[in-house]
Amino acid sequence: MPSRFALRPLLTRSCLLLPVSFAPGLVASGALAEAPLHVDNALEQVIVTATREAKARSELAESVGVISEAQLEDIAPAHPADALNRVAGVHVNNLGGEGHMTSIRQPISTAGVYLFLEDGIPTRPTGFFNHNGLYEINVPQSAQLEVTKGPASALYGSDAIGGVINAVTKAAPESAELRLNGEFGANGWRRALISGGNSVGENTAIRMDLNSTASEGFRDAADYTRTSFSSRLDSQFAEGWDSKTVLSYSTIDQSGVSGLEEADYRHKAEKNLYQGDIGNREVEAFRLSSELAYTPNETSLITATPFVRHNTMSMMPSWMVTYDPNIRDTKFSSYGLLLKYRRDFDRGEVIVGVDADYTPSEYREERIEVTQEGDYFTDFVRTGERTYHFEAEQTSVSPYLHAEFAPSERWRLSAGVRYDVFEVDYDDQLGTPNTDSAHFRPASQSRDYDNLSPKLGAVYKITDNHQLYASYRHAFRAPTVGTLFRPGSSEGTTELDPVTSVSQEIGLRGIVGDAVNYEVAVYDMTTENDIVSFISNTDEGSDRKTTNAGETRHQGVEVSVRAPVGEHWELAVSYAAMRQEYRDFSYIYGHYDFVLGRYVQENLNFAGNDISRAPESLGNITLAYTPGWLTGLRAELEWSHLGSYYTDETNTRQYAGHELLNLRASHDFGDNLSLYTRLFNLTDARYSTYTANQVGDEDLSYRPGLPRSLFAGVRYRF
Repeated sequence: MPSRFALRPLLTRSCLLLPVSFAPGLVASGALAEAPLHVDNALEQVIVTATREAKARSELAESVGVISEAQLEDIAPAHPADALNRVAGVHVNNLGGEGHMTSIRQPISTAGVYLFLEDGIPTRPTGFFNHNGLYEINVPQSAQLEVTKGPASALYGSDAIGGVINAVTKAAPESAELRLNGEFGANGWRRALISGGNSVGENTAIRMDLNSTASEGFRDAADYTRTSFSSRLDSQFAEGWDSKTVLSYSTIDQSGVSGLEEADYRHKAEKNLYQGDIGNREVEAFRLSSELAYTPNETSLITATPFVRHNTMSMMPSWMVTYDPNIRDTKFSSYGLLLKYRRDFDRGEVIVGVDADYTPSEYREERIEVTQEGDYFTDFVRTGERTYHFEAEQTSVSPYLHAEFAPSERWRLSAGVRYDVFEVDYDDQLGTPNTDSAHFRPASQSRDYDNLSPKLGAVYKITDNHQLYASYRHAFRAPTVGTLFRPGSSEGTTELDPVTSVSQEIGLRGIVGDAVNYEVAVYDMTTENDIVSFISNTDEGSDRKTTNAGETRHQGVEVSVRAPVGEHWELAVSYAAMRQEYRDFSYIYGHYDFVLGRYVQENLNFAGNDISRAPESLGNITLAYTPGWLTGLRAELEWSHLGSYYTDETNTRQYAGHELLNLRASHDFGDNLSLYTRLFNLTDARYSTYTANQVGDEDLSYRPGLPRSLFAGVRYRF
């Protein structure tokens, strides 16, 4: 039998040579299959998210965008948005540091409708979604980023509504390797990326990566630091036995950054109303997993992946400093196991598995008093008053079945079903009656949810180079622990229902000539029982309410094309046009009635309106030049587009959108040394990464984006 290091390239080659006529599923574990740096035919590109194993794109009845390792090196992303926004229909904004919101077939929001994965394992358990979750992943040192748009396969559960983002870790090298990457730039930007590894004995190898990043930020008092360390151990320790162990650890310290009213946004974009530690968050994220893969024969694969997570976060919610200032400390530890068995047949495969997760957690919240000087929030003091302190234990067990069948050379059909069962045991630690209407506190109790999610898909080979695919998928999102048991002024949050979604998609993809790759996807998604939070004004002040709001519909078309232009140019285009509307969306609007001389509450329904903060279009075009007259040079011009959107549910105010130009260049001096630079926002355009207002408030809040900024770096490989 060949050694583990002889086997890995063999498996990669087998993935690349899969015929478009739908070869049976690969025997290789996803732990061993490595994606290629460049793929001339995107139908043959290796993707691991759908079944946690290497599969050719031609077998998938879904739209998946991929950012390869080579692309990540060309982009040198300072923020996850730099890479992910190149995928058609994907928008990740920049809220400062590496903070972000996401929009994939959904509006720009903090809603938990996305699943963030590392090597197919959710980085957080259900019920603990963090819209900034990508900053817990070491994006620039990943081997590949995969974005599944819309609901995922039966192998994934709650939150996978808008999409799934999977960061694939780099495999351990076969021989000694050391890479150093130093970078500096505008606003005190400094980053060091160090990566190295070697074999350990005949059939084992290890890789370690370090990411140390710091920035002062272009806005006042907006500094940010992160340190990430990861390690991966790959081993083939016996006949048919392989393992992959991944350890990830990150610490993030991010200052709060405020929104601005229009005058300051236009003329004082660097202004930040949060000074000192106002709005600060400190995050510590630890993950450890070990995938054990057993191949008893050529048609079977068994994998068992135990994992552990431990997260702590201390933060002052910046959006609450004006009406309910507090500091909250959250921590959770997860202990889980992913079990999966795959059996190949002559014309297909069956995968059966179960995911189990047990997560004990603790939440503490202390009221603070904030000092305000003019527009600025400058300081705070702790009051010692504990408004919330609870513990919650969440248990989830999710069996699933996924099957694929090719009745002929032209057809490949897939079907799956997943049954998710959740139970949350909540224990209030304060134990005293709560008379504060701004901080309702539920009594200790247990809540449970269950959901059955069917999935259907089909791929039809029109010709060897063109194929049609379609899918029909149910998905859901369970309420988070914080939403259930930290209700604020909302009553009845423990009775919230899960969000459910039904998505239908049809797509066409292929290759024209020798190297023009294209994909077109059209989707229609309906979501019910959306969980929304809003602020309602009363005589006593502002109250934040949380409720299941009704029904929304999300429709769109996504187009991506990659093509060589002559011998030295390459063009990549992605574009998406969307229509997202409220079908039935209830809202309690609290406002002052000047006739009555008091605050009143009015029940509104925004059915027929466009969903707020839902861009009407997204676009990205890159034109890369690799001249023949100077070997090693690569230059790239990027155009990035965000379309207009309404800023609140009434559709009375609008953000016009923006376009940005970015320029990148790199030069390789032989095999070991490379210099690169990137110029962000070439035209120094004024734009906002997030613009919003509350219903009844005419004043928009803008989050200014990065002005023209220059960065440079050097890479050296030993």
